[in-house]
Amino acid sequence: MRVLALSFAAGVVLLQGQAQLPDATMVGLAGAGFMLLWALGNHRTGGPAGEAGRVHALRRRGRGLVAIGLAFVLGFGWAALRAEWRLADELRGDLEGVDIELTGYVADLPQALDEGVRFRFEPDAAVEGVPGKLLLSWYRPRGSIEAPPAVKPGERWRFTVRLKRPHGFHNPGDYEAWLLERELRATGYVRSGARRLEAADIRPMDAVHRLRDAVRERFTAVLGDAPYGGILVALVIGDQRSIPSVQWDSFRRTGVAHLVAISGMHITLIATVAGMVFGGVWRRLPWLVLRCPVRRVQALAAVLAGTAYALLAGMGIPVQRALIMLFVVAIAVYRGRSILPSRVLALALFAVLIADPWACLSAGFWLSFGAVAAIGFVLGGRPHGAIGWRAAVRVQLGISLALLPLLVLLFQSLPLLSPVANALAIPLVNFIVTPLALLAALLPLDFLLHWGHMATALLMVWVEWLAAFEPGYWRQPAPPMWLGMLAMLAVAGAMLPRGTPGRLAALAVLAALLAWPPPRPEAGGFVVRVLDVGQGLAVHVQTASHDLLFDTGPPYGAHADAGSRVVLPYLQALGVRSLDGVVLSHDDSDHVGGARRIAGALHVERWWSSGEAAAIAGDAAMVTPCVSGMRWNWDGVEFAFLHPDGEAPRPAGRRHDNDRSCVLRVANPAGVLLLLGDVESAGEQAMLARHGEAALAADVVVSGHHGSRSSSSAALVDATLPQAVIHSVGHRNTFGHPHPQVWARWAAVGARNWRTDSQGAVEAVFAADADAGVSLTAQRLREPRYWHGR
Repeated sequence: MRVLALSFAAGVVLLQGQAQLPDATMVGLAGAGFMLLWALGNHRTGGPAGEAGRVHALRRRGRGLVAIGLAFVLGFGWAALRAEWRLADELRGDLEGVDIELTGYVADLPQALDEGVRFRFEPDAAVEGVPGKLLLSWYRPRGSIEAPPAVKPGERWRFTVRLKRPHGFHNPGDYEAWLLERELRATGYVRSGARRLEAADIRPMDAVHRLRDAVRERFTAVLGDAPYGGILVALVIGDQRSIPSVQWDSFRRTGVAHLVAISGMHITLIATVAGMVFGGVWRRLPWLVLRCPVRRVQALAAVLAGTAYALLAGMGIPVQRALIMLFVVAIAVYRGRSILPSRVLALALFAVLIADPWACLSAGFWLSFGAVAAIGFVLGGRPHGAIGWRAAVRVQLGISLALLPLLVLLFQSLPLLSPVANALAIPLVNFIVTPLALLAALLPLDFLLHWGHMATALLMVWVEWLAAFEPGYWRQPAPPMWLGMLAMLAVAGAMLPRGTPGRLAALAVLAALLAWPPPRPEAGGFVVRVLDVGQGLAVHVQTASHDLLFDTGPPYGAHADAGSRVVLPYLQALGVRSLDGVVLSHDDSDHVGGARRIAGALHVERWWSSGEAAAIAGDAAMVTPCVSGMRWNWDGVEFAFLHPDGEAPRPAGRRHDNDRSCVLRVANPAGVLLLLGDVESAGEQAMLARHGEAALAADVVVSGHHGSRSSSSAALVDATLPQAVIHSVGHRNTFGHPHPQVWARWAAVGARNWRTDSQGAVEAVFAADADAGVSLTAQRLREPRYWHGR
């Protein structure tokens, strides 16, 4: 059964990596073929006893292999079928970007934004071409300080909205997969005509979400601006959005983030306590014991308590996984079956993927199953072996070792102090903070919340002190998948008993994983990546030993920007610990929005900018103006600024002056890259007059001003004559970038147009050898998935 569950899971995982959904007929034929082989394997034939025994043994092995293959096909086919069903609920193409009037219900806890609110919305009547579940944002009007009306769970509203199909950045990273798993098949925003209506009926989950909202409001009212109130809210109702990013950073650096995300450990704790309490009471009433065994009462109490907590937590995807695992264990206990922990884990894996085939796309799926598997491995299938502090230490070390390859693969980091941090955090959160928070939700006693906050504050002193220890947080570039898989096998080998052959070899594989060198271009070559940051610009240029960032992308509100959301995670995955240079082409927010985050997170050797953009980097004294004629050489690659000339001041009365944008030329024997910033036609003419057409010839151009009609003049296009032009633009941006005339102008001279909104981050590789030339690819082309654009 365990092998069959793993084979089924492998089929599900393989399907989620497909660029297109398979043909149903081919999957059906594969399944029928395995079933036919199974039937043939069960056909009996006569013969001598010895020969019959050998044939029977061979057939038994053959049936086992056929069963494994059939389980794999069933997993693959089930995931494909579920994907077909979900993708069928899509936004019709002609409804994208137009006004639609919808009536429906707010289906979850709304999320407060800097300029409005975001919530899930379920239309209460089928609207042809509109999906059944939407993610809507409601922003305050431009120029107004008045927030939108309060939106409550379960309320019925009528809106005029504009919708679009799911879309996210690809650098890599896949927001569209996150939306697909949560069945959110369109996103959009409220335009006008908002009207609160009388609810036609009360749906079961609406009542649950109203209760959760009431708990959140009470906690907020009692704790006010208490710094750790968001943690208490997260532990009770699963809403983590009130936890500041600085606290999340401390959790990640110390490996205790799992404690504030309701998961298997929290559900199991509540279920275990309920089972023990009800079991203890039941034992003291003999007439009840005669009617129903204690173990059955404990199983039922555990399921009821776990389900109640899961509902209070909002039944999110991780909570659903934990609840399914609890049900599997409870059924085994109720039926009085002695079932091995590994079988329980296999059944839970099968059940989770049946309910949610997209669960394997989440990091939490792998970490939760990996942690449970590690606990079972360390205890050797003996639950009573977990008693005592030595066993607790052994289990914690085992989990840390088992999750090492996964953490490196998924996050390119490793909290080395995780066992130390969890030694205090686990008992404090499980036995003090969480019970106080849950009691405070059930009882109108404010002192319980204050006590819970005091205990949380004590925990955070410990966590933040450990998080401040820089060597305790290991960072490295993303290793290849094959090495990560090999390291997982090595972990299993390293955890075998002492004296087992090959343990040292296993440790050597883990050392290779942690020492994996970041890939870099060879001397004389360089790689440029135009990141997918939305309507903005951020370009990374990498040589053999130097890294330069040209612009830092736009802001995404008051508390987020492209620097923290896109650029820094991307650089970490590449193993870039510092930058040799950052160019801020000019001071428009879509080019400098992430500058402060990058300056605070990485050492930057040198800054260049034009005009007022210098102050955005922090210390303006350390910023050098970009001036035409300035040039340098890194690892055999030539860098030169072509614009501005450093003499003409910004025209009076103009808030922005795109024509003073820094323009950078990067060249090696294989080709030339031209980064135009936001320069427009006047700046282009000035460059042509100053340098001549020959100096602007290029192989790859990052278009000026995102391909607007005011840039990419015919004269510049004829001078550059590139093989490719890259437009960094936002999906369905309101400016219409890149403009169709500009697109056609570049195409007319033989350049291939690339755009980040539909193709993701675009990469151009300039080889060190002139004969090898330049090659281009894009993230969505390199890693296509069947849900992209659906």
